[in-house]
Amino acid sequence: MATFLYRVGRLAFRRRWYVALVWAAVLAAVGLGALKAPGAADEGFSMPGIESQKAFDLMEQRFPGATADGATARVVFVAPNGQKVTAADHKKAVEDTVAGLADGSQVASAVNPFQAKAVSRDGTTAYATVTYKVAADDLTDASKQQLEHALQEARDTGMTVDAGGSAMADGGGAGGAAELIGVAIAAVVLLVTFGSLAAAGLPLLTALIGVGVSMATILALSHALGLSTTTGTLAMMLGLAVGIDYALFVVSRYREERANGRAPQEATALAVGTAGSAVVFAGLTVVIALAGLAVVGIPMLTKMGLAAAGAVVVAVLIALTLVPAFLGFWPNAVLRRKDRGPGRTEKEAKDNGGTRWARFVLRRPLPVLILGVVGLGALALPMTSLQLGMPGDEAKPTSTTERRAYDALAEGFGPGFNGPLTVVVDAKGDDDAKAAAAAISKDIGATKGIVSVSPARFNEAGDTAVFSVVPSTAPTDEKTKDLVTAIRGERPGIESETGATYEVTGTTALNIDISEKVQSALVPYLIVVVGLAIVLLLVVFRSLLVPLKAALGFLLSVLASLGAVVVVFQEGHGAGLLGVETTGPIMSLMPIFLVGIVFGLAMDYEVFLLSRMREAYVHGETSHQAVTSGFRHSARVVVAAALIMIAVFAGFIGESDSMIKMIGFGLASAVLLDAFVVRMAIVPAVLALLGDRAWWLPTWLDRILPRVDVEGEALTRGAAGPETAPAEQEAARV
Repeated sequence: MATFLYRVGRLAFRRRWYVALVWAAVLAAVGLGALKAPGAADEGFSMPGIESQKAFDLMEQRFPGATADGATARVVFVAPNGQKVTAADHKKAVEDTVAGLADGSQVASAVNPFQAKAVSRDGTTAYATVTYKVAADDLTDASKQQLEHALQEARDTGMTVDAGGSAMADGGGAGGAAELIGVAIAAVVLLVTFGSLAAAGLPLLTALIGVGVSMATILALSHALGLSTTTGTLAMMLGLAVGIDYALFVVSRYREERANGRAPQEATALAVGTAGSAVVFAGLTVVIALAGLAVVGIPMLTKMGLAAAGAVVVAVLIALTLVPAFLGFWPNAVLRRKDRGPGRTEKEAKDNGGTRWARFVLRRPLPVLILGVVGLGALALPMTSLQLGMPGDEAKPTSTTERRAYDALAEGFGPGFNGPLTVVVDAKGDDDAKAAAAAISKDIGATKGIVSVSPARFNEAGDTAVFSVVPSTAPTDEKTKDLVTAIRGERPGIESETGATYEVTGTTALNIDISEKVQSALVPYLIVVVGLAIVLLLVVFRSLLVPLKAALGFLLSVLASLGAVVVVFQEGHGAGLLGVETTGPIMSLMPIFLVGIVFGLAMDYEVFLLSRMREAYVHGETSHQAVTSGFRHSARVVVAAALIMIAVFAGFIGESDSMIKMIGFGLASAVLLDAFVVRMAIVPAVLALLGDRAWWLPTWLDRILPRVDVEGEALTRGAAGPETAPAEQEAARV
């Protein structure tokens, strides 16, 4: 692989104009496709194999058209203190508002709360449900402005008026100032690392080009594949982070080869053949981990993983082709000013911050190891109280109208009103379907924790009934989960009595089922990912203990980062600093998603750090010397790469979307812990304690394992001296 990539780098350098034009054409083509593509198809959230999804599918089958995907808005009216919405003036204002909303061209219906009995018992709160003919993504600006105008007119009467529902979604997504701050921090880190504006700007430029290609492709395919805004945001998050890092590794190796006296073309080819090989392997681990999310069985998670994997593939291709092409355009600009010009490059210093840190750890391996493991273990302890759920409007800032509407409904109608359960009764084959549905409704209504049960609604065939059940507790409350379990537990007895069966669904039940499925899938997925890590590292580093150490370190960093997420987003410690106004259950998909992403990123640092150590050890250095050599060559670049990733991920904490905010924080903390605690402290401490045993591999296993030249040992052996061919000298003057 190293030899092939060497040729790719050499060709990209020589044919730099063609490479640049090809990437420009690709960007233009996908950009044009994105502009002409229709909007993303709103396919909703689904998860095959769970009861709530089966019940929803049954409703679609038995009630054709009843589960249409039209947007909805729930407008909540709250009378001023001491007054009631049923008072003549307030009632007229409410009715006028509803009538005005019903006149919209995209509005299917607007229900008067006084006719629908949607008024609280104390008369202070009422709500009107507005249903649209189109999905939320297809609402025109005129429809949204009409809704906002109606809300403001109602507020002018003195009432508190807010609205929630899918019609209020603003699309969220990336592109805010927070992400720009992350990119700015990355630029500063690159500038400090390289001491050259060109060297700092090149990884940023190529990463932005890669992100542009990835995002345009996602937009172009969004309608056909049903990709959401969140999917694109996550792909951009990872594409930007790994794009900068992969280019950073190649540019850093190029500067090192130039410092060894090589001409630009040869230095570029060697950089792509060596660091590029590590980029391919690291990118492959990320892609496998992301694509592996498909095995969980959650379509939305699968789309997230595949879209992000595509962004990583683009980042790898950019690093292997466009980066060397740009090095061909500016072969000396990426060097420090003092190193530019013939014969002015200097050998890398024997001692730097990396070697000093490595020697510090090598002198005190046991204390460093104990401190690192105990610290990560303490951070991981909150994981024992992890509660999974799907945050809704209750997790949004109080500055949003959706959150205020949620709170108003909870206060006026009870906390469970925002998360009613839907019971679907299948009485097909029963002689008296209405009697069976009534009996089931009565039994469920008698369950402790139920506030009310709505009248049953039958389909045209009369064999299926649907009714709503309002719990006494909030949708994310653990008692609501226990209630759903209790209702389902009563099913065998009720079915034997009535001869009909029923299933529980609704957003609340769906979120509960998703949480349970994710929890059950987490351990198998973790085993697959960790097993994959061990196999890949076994092949690359030809050692038994190094892969085991890497896997255990990965587990520590993942558990510690999840513990940090629990501390902030569930327990609320420091939540205000991140703009988290409401704490609660952790997003159900967070653990599996974090495991998949962090696995790939952790393997990045493992490969780039340990490959240099193994190279030094194979070339005759002692185990301790190899650790020092690895840190001398790689520590600065790994630290810079980690800081860049932390900056990019932390930038997404500023998003208003609670899910993106949580993922950004989780990934930033995971990279921080994995890079600086596991890879920079625990890894050298363990290698110091193991000594030569760290690189031991049974002879029989060594014979059967394929050989993967990640660091390009064949190239470095075959290019011991500087390249001085006339063609190379000519290239240096370009």
